[in-house]
Amino acid sequence: MNKFQGQVSDADLRILRIFKTVVECGGFSAAEVDLNISRAAISIAISDLEVRLGFRLCQRGRSGFSLTNEGSQVYDYTLQLLSSLEDFRTHINALHQHLKGELNIGITDNLVTLPHTRITRALAALKDKGPQVTINIRMIPPTEVERGVLDGRLHVGIVPDLKILSGLEYRPLYEERSFLYCSDTHPLFHEDEKKIRKADLKDFDAVLPAYAQTPDTKAQHQPLTSSATATDREGISFLILTGRYIGFLPDHVAASWVRDGRMRAILPNECHYITQFSAITRKGARANLVLETFIEQLDNT
Repeated sequence: MNKFQGQVSDADLRILRIFKTVVECGGFSAAEVDLNISRAAISIAISDLEVRLGFRLCQRGRSGFSLTNEGSQVYDYTLQLLSSLEDFRTHINALHQHLKGELNIGITDNLVTLPHTRITRALAALKDKGPQVTINIRMIPPTEVERGVLDGRLHVGIVPDLKILSGLEYRPLYEERSFLYCSDTHPLFHEDEKKIRKADLKDFDAVLPAYAQTPDTKAQHQPLTSSATATDREGISFLILTGRYIGFLPDHVAASWVRDGRMRAILPNECHYITQFSAITRKGARANLVLETFIEQLDNT
């Protein structure tokens, strides 16, 4: 393969996109699923890119995957290049008033069961208006969603309002209610509600979230006896269903288990909190017809 001389070909763009995915997945093996190609093919592509650029991009082997200094810089330049290409495509779309391109959206986990389906309806309306639009959804923690919107990898994100960042614009979407739950195999499940005292809850093991929380959320968790943590609401659900832990869940996440008699809320009048969710976009971002259409549909649902 020829050395890079300043001309970026379609083949270069394909390999740079592979490199970007490998970096974001943290290695060749993890990138196989996202790219839908074999690890051997990924390895060949990265090796070809290294030959083309004339330096090593990453270390890979038994010690794991890590970027070289040059590789880290190439990754940043790749993000800028791909973002510029997407901006170009968006501007051409605007000239034709014809929706084409991508919507890259980051969403906090376990929102699909919310009764207000604003995100779903807005995505459906976007697809109706632009059948050729490609929608890419990433289910990632709120901090990663914020980072992705700020650095341009994501066009829009759906996150809880944990802290307001100056570089982002916020559009309120939902209020999510959370209650304290136990499963049907937990000692509290069949206890008379009138006999349960909030002070007694410290006698039971609880699972606490291992992610950022608002002051109100922390205040509700503070009296509990933490003996387990989970990085998302699905993990909290797993542990509650063991019958060995109590824990807070959004009511829409717990609803099916409550309906089936497998969970109950404990002291719902006392043990609850509300989380506000918003759609976030980057302040000062260039005009993007696909994003503008999605936001318009969100506002109208």
